[in-house]
Amino acid sequence: MDYREHRFRAQDGLELYYRDYGDRLAAATPVLCLAGLTRNANDFHDLALHLCPARRVISFDLRGRGQSAHDPNPDNYTPGTYLSDINHLLTVSGCHKVIIIGTSLGGLIAMALGAVRAPALAGVVLNDIGPEIDPIGVARISGYAGKTPAAMTLDQAAGHMKNLFAPAFPDFRAEDWRAEAERGLRQRDDGMWVQDYDPAIAKNATEQGDNPEGFWPYFNALAQVPVLALRGELSDILNPATFAAMAKAKPDMIQVTVPNRGHAPNLSEPECMAAIDRFLEAHGNPAH
Repeated sequence: MDYREHRFRAQDGLELYYRDYGDRLAAATPVLCLAGLTRNANDFHDLALHLCPARRVISFDLRGRGQSAHDPNPDNYTPGTYLSDINHLLTVSGCHKVIIIGTSLGGLIAMALGAVRAPALAGVVLNDIGPEIDPIGVARISGYAGKTPAAMTLDQAAGHMKNLFAPAFPDFRAEDWRAEAERGLRQRDDGMWVQDYDPAIAKNATEQGDNPEGFWPYFNALAQVPVLALRGELSDILNPATFAAMAKAKPDMIQVTVPNRGHAPNLSEPECMAAIDRFLEAHGNPAH
């Protein structure tokens, strides 16, 4: 196995899971990966393998996703609870300072962490997320989040993922969609594929996305934190106007637009890999 598996108890006793890649004693600043609303640690596997020869990479399953336990109280699926969980994760993993790579919801959590624990952040990579969320994308995600499809064969699962995400990945071939199904879904013991998250996570997600004030206070909390912002050229979550406003609010932020991608780039794109490598070289090597 390319990573170590760990479990720990959150403040409320819920069991949470994370993957730990690379040398935990490496001098380079560790990377913490946080996935989107319905996604899990597996989204970052290829990126983690790319990064872990030089640094430790932790990929976390938020509660209700992947191998972390489902919360019996859906009202706990909120940013405040996620922040508490991540504070515990940083403690149990011995990470005092990290660079967060956050996709979508994971990026919002990274911004919020900047508001409550900025000294822990050596840098933040925001993957297709900003302080304002386009209602078009919110409506699209609300159309599938929390709905439970029947168990599927791998080919059916690939078709399911293509049906949901084809506009975001217009160049994907059949094998890419099978790989996407293997990343985002879970295979049961009987070989069938099912969704890998608690449907109840959708309970609070829409009203959080409709926040009329946006997440500008969180984003502005990153004023003193190095930030790399990635945007899928075809994104329906992070629109060009918001991306431009982010640059105006934080002129030192690095921005990269990923061609032929919607929400959200899977971070294996050459443009993403190169930008992340440069960012980590500049902000993730304290010995330099």
